[in-house]
Amino acid sequence: MRVATWNVNSIAARLPHVTAWLAEHQPDVLCLQEIKTETARFPAAAFAELGYTAAVHGQRTYNGVAILARGELADVARGFPGDDDGAPARLIAASAGSVRVVNVYVPNGAPLGSERFTGKLAWLARLRDYLAQTAQVSAPLVLCGDLNVAPEDRDVFDPVALASQVLFTPEERAAVQPLLAWGLVDSFRLHHADAGLYSWWDYRQGSFRRNLGLRIDHIWITPPLAAACTAAWIDVAPRRQERPSDHTPVVADFALG
Repeated sequence: MRVATWNVNSIAARLPHVTAWLAEHQPDVLCLQEIKTETARFPAAAFAELGYTAAVHGQRTYNGVAILARGELADVARGFPGDDDGAPARLIAASAGSVRVVNVYVPNGAPLGSERFTGKLAWLARLRDYLAQTAQVSAPLVLCGDLNVAPEDRDVFDPVALASQVLFTPEERAAVQPLLAWGLVDSFRLHHADAGLYSWWDYRQGSFRRNLGLRIDHIWITPPLAAACTAAWIDVAPRRQERPSDHTPVVADFALG
């Protein structure tokens, strides 16, 4: 089973990139973030032509998440329990066969010290509670998406300078630790220990060319999937395309019976 995640920064702008990538890599599940479109306007037909079912939690202009799967998606849930109709579209979950997939777009949290920043920390705490209430560590589960947090020094190009900036503050790194403590494993770090491997680069200052990036897009998994994880990698190629997303896909493979 191949699972991938990609913040596409507008599905309307990046649809040809996504369909070409699907055709080449053929993941069983692709989680998208920042689709930036209402559910009714999501281009599900384009993905159906490639054999993918879509579950979508869209929002006009901002946010929005979707799960694409080669098979059926069951038990689709959108947002946190208790969210009202005006809540930002940042979480969608569904079952792809025996694997529960939770796809998230965590708030950015900028500027530092603002209500947005404290709201981000609170959102991550809600995510930890959501997992505890809806899932079991002993079952196969994937939490993936744009977490907007680089967990370790090796996940950023300058850990000293960035420690005072959103995405890598001590508070944010501490806020994701309960997710890992609950029982999740970083699939990428099962296969790569090196620094300098990133999933996001700012559009400005030649950041991609200079590899001034951060690893903020993740595929975190429960132990049953960690035991079956045969590979994980970041596909940098889409970031080299014309008018790319500022993020690039992260992929993990699993040998499942």
